Amino acid sequence: MKLSGLGGRLYRGETSINIIGARKKWYALSGVFVALSIFALAVQGLHLGIEFKGGSAFTVTTTSGTVEEARSVVASTGYTGNAIVQTIGNDKIRIQTGVLEPAQSNAIQDALAAKFGVSVESIDTQNVGPSWGEEISKKAFQGLIAFLICIMIYLALTFEPKMAVAAIVAVIHDVFITVGIYALVGFEVTPSTVIGFLTILGYSLYDTVVVFDKVRENTRSITSTGKSTYAQATNLAVNQTLVRSMNTSLIALLPVAAILFVGAGLLGAGTLKDLALALFIGLIAGTYSSIFIAAPILANLREREPAIKALNQRVAARQGGSVAVESSKRNRKKRGK
Repeated sequence: MKLSGLGGRLYRGETSINIIGARKKWYALSGVFVALSIFALAVQGLHLGIEFKGGSAFTVTTTSGTVEEARSVVASTGYTGNAIVQTIGNDKIRIQTGVLEPAQSNAIQDALAAKFGVSVESIDTQNVGPSWGEEISKKAFQGLIAFLICIMIYLALTFEPKMAVAAIVAVIHDVFITVGIYALVGFEVTPSTVIGFLTILGYSLYDTVVVFDKVRENTRSITSTGKSTYAQATNLAVNQTLVRSMNTSLIALLPVAAILFVGAGLLGAGTLKDLALALFIGLIAGTYSSIFIAAPILANLREREPAIKALNQRVAARQGGSVAVESSKRNRKKRGK
């Protein structure tokens, strides 16, 4: 298949990728990824930041200190919990602990200041109580549920209820995969992560709406014209928007990849990686789901309707008759020879 002019040929129907016809393959592929995500969540779980579970974080500016030194300093103060120690860039060390009493927090600050030769005031300290973290987690979950409900209502009113159901299934699919990858790689879930989740959900829905708008256009009078089945018309709509979706996603992925791999990876800007990973994985999953999950599910739902079943039977009978006529013509030509 020549890539030159591919978009135009797909749009005119001269070339077609049978996406709807191969829907079972896409369902199976997504099922594997969702199962892996559930397994990762069950085994490793999410590494929640202190904003959600409560705790204390100490950020020390030092060019000579090491992670091992910081961990030993915390242990020397009598803290017996699990301390998460990581470097930020080339000159900062961040130590995260569980919820501390004020006296224990002050002891850790004093020990860090003495070990790394800095003042106590220069240590960036963050203390979050467990009740505050629980409240933030509850608000984040409520915000996600409200988002999904509002989107479902909007899509049901703008398009049709079955399109709303298909779109929400695709969004849940994206959330599962993104959250599963977060659990797998062990990245910390922070408020930036939640912002990233909401952003990619919006992007995924935008991509799905573009596809559904074309589906609606192609199937507006399909039962009266009877030129093609609902699956065939949906497949044409997906092919017509395929190149646009790919190009849009690629352009969006380039700056996100720069933030993730260059900013967070090479330059060590750790505060960016939580947001960047959610955006990077979510953009890929959102593009995939809008094409290979949402549209096929919509076709499945619509093909259960009596009117669409009757349409499919008429088209199949006509296309079967056309095949028989063509076969008869070929046989007559062979006998004439």
